[in-house]
Amino acid sequence: MADADLILVLDAGTTSTRAMVFSSAGDVRAIAQRPLEQHYPQSGWVEHDAEEIWRSTLEVARDAVTIAGGIDRIACLGIANQRETVIAWDRNSWNPLHRAIVWQDRRTADACAALRNQGHEPDVQARTGLLLDPYFSATKMRWLLDNAADVAAARDAGSLAFGTVESWLVFKLSGGAHLCDASNASRTSLLPLAGASWDPMLCNLFGVPEEALPEVVDCAGALATTQPDLFGRAIPITGLAGDQQAATIGQGCLSPGDVKATYGTGAFVLANVGGRLPRSHHRLLGTVLTQLDGARSYALEGSVFVAGSLVQWLRDSLGLIADAAETEALARSVPNTGGVVIVPALSGLGAPHWLPHARGSITGLSFATSRAHLVRAALEAMALQTHDLAHAFAADGAGWRSLRIDGGMTANDWIAQDLADILALPVERPELVETTALGAAMLAAVGAGLHSNLRAAADAMRGPLRRFTPQLDEAARSARLAAWRKALATV
Repeated sequence: MADADLILVLDAGTTSTRAMVFSSAGDVRAIAQRPLEQHYPQSGWVEHDAEEIWRSTLEVARDAVTIAGGIDRIACLGIANQRETVIAWDRNSWNPLHRAIVWQDRRTADACAALRNQGHEPDVQARTGLLLDPYFSATKMRWLLDNAADVAAARDAGSLAFGTVESWLVFKLSGGAHLCDASNASRTSLLPLAGASWDPMLCNLFGVPEEALPEVVDCAGALATTQPDLFGRAIPITGLAGDQQAATIGQGCLSPGDVKATYGTGAFVLANVGGRLPRSHHRLLGTVLTQLDGARSYALEGSVFVAGSLVQWLRDSLGLIADAAETEALARSVPNTGGVVIVPALSGLGAPHWLPHARGSITGLSFATSRAHLVRAALEAMALQTHDLAHAFAADGAGWRSLRIDGGMTANDWIAQDLADILALPVERPELVETTALGAAMLAAVGAGLHSNLRAAADAMRGPLRRFTPQLDEAARSARLAAWRKALATV
């Protein structure tokens, strides 16, 4: 329609589902959000209800469209999603066959160790850029086949569909299109970085039937269309990306050497390496950043499993805070942590350590330790984990010149400054810290022809930045890093 000029974005995250509406200039016209229930059947297991993901997505999308002025204003739709999370459903009934297994889930650690002990990791890493870790999708799919009778039955009947969250949402939105964009596909351990589609050898290694997998598609373009009855009119689906790739785009990291870090449930650093295949010798990951018109750009990535979820744990499990917003004032209320160091390995340690069985620790406690010391130590862990990643990136020849940050945690000025201090680098934060949704909006805008390319979209849609420069003296910085290394050795 002639007056349809807005972009609807569905941001299907780990702890919430959100819909946002953007203009082609990057202005936010509407936001609607629902929390997503977390299920923990056993220690180390994390699940979501796939039907809840779908219902919440539809509800927030409808709410956001109403707030933005109605469906006639919506030109296109983009999706960003929690990556690696696996959903199995039946193509005929459209119903999920098991709860979704979330990216944080560690139930396949032993299966990964067995494959590693059989010598498969070098070949898997060379093909996919990924290590053998339960973080990734393929072993989750295998677990479902081996342990969920309904999943195995659907495979035998030829009606099984596997997908990541954006695949599930596109299937439900479109009424049956089974797609996976290349950025999400590259997180499954089944897509070669240089290959157009799934690798039969990898599917065989992990025991995943290739016929159950979606079609691998671009991140922008005429990808699918929503069913007309969902919103009152069909909406073109024109942008898809995993949340961290979307945030990288939303930060304007479109040139080799640009680096961003997103601090949400976990923390994820991506460095754009352009069209060259990313190879790491320091246990970082190679991943597809975008695929546009069949051509890929790539990123080197470091993933930290626990960031904002540590603050959530302080609130919900320990009761140390009532709201995450309290943490900045508490951190500022003490000059240091009083010797306390928190290693937040609540679901293992990610890059560059990759220790799935590691467990968190709190060291340096004394009778003088207060609530403020513990909260400050939790926030300090963000910068300390990021420093480990910076060291690994530099060792792989991708040293950082500066760091662009986003995500809910970075609204906290204390965290932003602490990152600059520990990294000894300038840190830039956009006015709109939720750049995941913005990146999905930029992809959708390009896919719908509202902008000619991602550079034009970034120039038009990114807002102003705030810059934080290092202020901590080198002696204090070195002391904190030494205490961190000592604490790491205990987990």
